[in-house]
Amino acid sequence: MSTTYDVAIAGGGLGGAALAKNMAEQGARVLVIEHERQFKDRVRGEAMFPWGYAEVRALGVADCLAEAGRHHLNWFDLYVSSNRADHREVVPSTTHQLPFLTCYHPAAQESLLKGAAAAGATVRRGAAVREVRPGTPPAMIVEEDGHVETISARMVVGAGGRSCVARSSARFPVQRDLDDMMIAGILFENMPAAEDTLQGVNDFALGQLVVIAPQGGGRVRMYLCYHDATQPRFQGANDLARFVKSCEKAGAASTLFEDARQIGPLATFSCAHSWVVHPYRDGVALVGDSATSSDPTWGQGLSLTLRDARVLRDHLLSSSDWDAAGHAYAAEHDGYASRLHTFNRWFTEMFLSAGPDGDARRARAMPLIAEDPSRQPDSLFAGPDLPADEATRKRFFGED
Repeated sequence: MSTTYDVAIAGGGLGGAALAKNMAEQGARVLVIEHERQFKDRVRGEAMFPWGYAEVRALGVADCLAEAGRHHLNWFDLYVSSNRADHREVVPSTTHQLPFLTCYHPAAQESLLKGAAAAGATVRRGAAVREVRPGTPPAMIVEEDGHVETISARMVVGAGGRSCVARSSARFPVQRDLDDMMIAGILFENMPAAEDTLQGVNDFALGQLVVIAPQGGGRVRMYLCYHDATQPRFQGANDLARFVKSCEKAGAASTLFEDARQIGPLATFSCAHSWVVHPYRDGVALVGDSATSSDPTWGQGLSLTLRDARVLRDHLLSSSDWDAAGHAYAAEHDGYASRLHTFNRWFTEMFLSAGPDGDARRARAMPLIAEDPSRQPDSLFAGPDLPADEATRKRFFGED
């Protein structure tokens, strides 16, 4: 068994790489195991709201994302069907005074992992974590080119997403909402969407949301969020025409698609929120989707991942007792992740519930919100540190 590392990270995506870079910069001996030799487009989240951009800056990875081709959006347009209901200038109207950030996910992953290696982390690509064993010290079982080894560290971090081996093999219990909403996504080029604007197109009657997220140069990631029972999943090139038709039916302008060309896969995923309560035990911490996979309808996943990396970093650097630091991270994570979950459930109930109950809810609440926008929690833009108590809920739903 080798014992050469302070932090061993299973997964070199955005959260794992950002944590590795930060810890290596502070002199920690860091190992990152990433099974993919080259990152691919897997239709992941590519937009960060202003509070996520603040985490980017706090982690010191803004330059990495700039090298990856990040793109700024300073406007948010919300349409109800084809009618624009809101035109919001983001920087002056938000807590952090920052724009949206979009970036092609594989490029961002490559750039951050490169940054981690440049900071001194050992990065092994093409290797696979087969098992994580909590303990004193915790250990990873790693296989590479047919050779299996056991690697121990002061702390093992699972950053491999929802299918994280660290989470399953360390037997963290996972809780999950019921399936309902689905999200389908695709990357286009030559699409004439406003380059400086994130657009949401809401169809209350269908309970659907189209999200249009430009990446610059005519490249646009487009998502369709819909109720699972309303139509089959979208998968592969043969479903492109049906995807376009569904987006147009929800209110997306048909002119967007006239000369646009598909340049990435079309895939569909469940939006069900899943989470681990207290994502640390016996030397093993979970970050990002391994700890909490939030409903992607509301675009909070990347921001939450970077919040995890920053909070875990801060606790590790502030204490010599890393077991206590792991528990402190997990307790703090549970607070903000729980609030984010609450806000997202409220938004789904308000804006994506179709039928008479949803219509009645909106008829009561939305005129009040129009008169006083502060009734709607600004958590999507400001982050999950706002109150998510019963008084806030009643005020949002017009029940006060």
